[in-house]
Amino acid sequence: MEDYLMNILLSMIPVSELRVAIPLGIAKGLNPWAVYITAVLGNLVPVPFLMLLARNIFDWMRGRSEWMDRLLNRVDWRIQAKAKKVNRYERLGLLIFVAIPLPGTGAWSGALIASFLDLRIRNAMISIFGGLLIAGLIMTMITLGVVSF
Repeated sequence: MEDYLMNILLSMIPVSELRVAIPLGIAKGLNPWAVYITAVLGNLVPVPFLMLLARNIFDWMRGRSEWMDRLLNRVDWRIQAKAKKVNRYERLGLLIFVAIPLPGTGAWSGALIASFLDLRIRNAMISIFGGLLIAGLIMTMITLGVVSF
């Protein structure tokens, strides 16, 4: 049980998300499908909070320091660059963006993009959840050696 809780917590961390949680959980000898489910659900936990609070947090942080402004401008620029690709297809674009298990994609980035594009939370959550299901399945299959590149 403790290992599955660690899997959930690891999947909630930005950047690593389920791309790290699934291979590590399977490497620990845990049931692959239980790892898949816990990683997807854990990765989904921060999404509504990010969507609701991202803009407010960014606005609050702006003007605090020159360093913070530069950092936020860089993050904002990256979000906007990725948002252009997603914006064209909206919900389907968001699903595909989250489904690609590469660095810079995933639930955290998808939630930030959805927030900055003012997508409805319900619609964005459905797209992000669908993308996580696909990304998790891809990572599980790669980890188990079903798919190799």
